[in-house]
Amino acid sequence: MSLPNCPKCDAEYTYEDGALLVCPMCAHEWTAAETDAAQSAEQDAVIRDAVGNELQDGDAVTVIKDLKVKGSSTVIKVGTKAKSIRLLPDATDGHDIDCRLDGYGPMKLKSSVVKKA
Repeated sequence: MSLPNCPKCDAEYTYEDGALLVCPMCAHEWTAAETDAAQSAEQDAVIRDAVGNELQDGDAVTVIKDLKVKGSSTVIKVGTKAKSIRLLPDATDGHDIDCRLDGYGPMKLKSSVVKKA
């Protein structure tokens, strides 16, 4: 079994001491559960579109269903493209894409209603 590097100093000489992992270089102690939680948090930070493709800043996306615009009577039609998106991984309301739509202006979208173009 391969032990993870130290999360504090990134030394590769970690060893197990009972339930703890110990770094001999900086004397940092942590549990394997903390390492697993940190790795799963890194994986959760990846934003994927409705199809499952990983999105990056600067990608172009296409809207896959009609969207009502809050506070307006207009509708964003299927197939509307947004170029040069910016991802917002810490968005609390679920709108994790910041973009500019042609004819509509700046807008925030959910990654579940777009696909990578």
